[in-house]
Amino acid sequence: MMKLVVLTAGTGNPSSSRLLGERLADASVAALLELGVPAEVDHIELRTLAVELANHLATRLPGQALRAAFDTVCAADGVIAVTPVFNGSYSGLFKLFFDALDEGAMAGRPVLLGATGGTARHSLVIEHAMLPLFYYLKAPVAAHPVFAATKDWGTAGGKLDRRVRRAAEAFALLVRGAAPGKGGDDFEVVDFAELLADK
Repeated sequence: MMKLVVLTAGTGNPSSSRLLGERLADASVAALLELGVPAEVDHIELRTLAVELANHLATRLPGQALRAAFDTVCAADGVIAVTPVFNGSYSGLFKLFFDALDEGAMAGRPVLLGATGGTARHSLVIEHAMLPLFYYLKAPVAAHPVFAATKDWGTAGGKLDRRVRRAAEAFALLVRGAAPGKGGDDFEVVDFAELLADK
């Protein structure tokens, strides 16, 4: 049984980041099942760890809930990471979690990236901010990340659903062939030419 974890950095309840994370997780489970690989999903909303993350920043000592979140990530075969766009980049809460995570925890661990924002103008946050972060962490990044603007949630024709499905299929292949925790300097090179396609 494969284990996936969805990390979302939305601050609302519910948040669009959480909703996108759920869609990506459901599609990824379905894509893995088509490959003959059953999977289960854990969801971690980083807003529930905000206080412990701030304390960790000052003390370097994780609280019980934060330690459990770290353990969940380290046990996962793949990570779906979704952030809202704040001031042109990922949220501080999102960065704080990955700053606090044990060094090397993401090496070789496949990641599917997602982001949410008010307009499609923010969609390049994935390429300009998120991708360099996960390259630095030596995580193999799945092709076809998903950005969802506010208008995408109500768009007729299922464009967001198609992008989610395409991303999940690429992620499932990556997860099936990966060896988390054993990564080195090799990571998947992602072509973002189609990132803004179907907008």
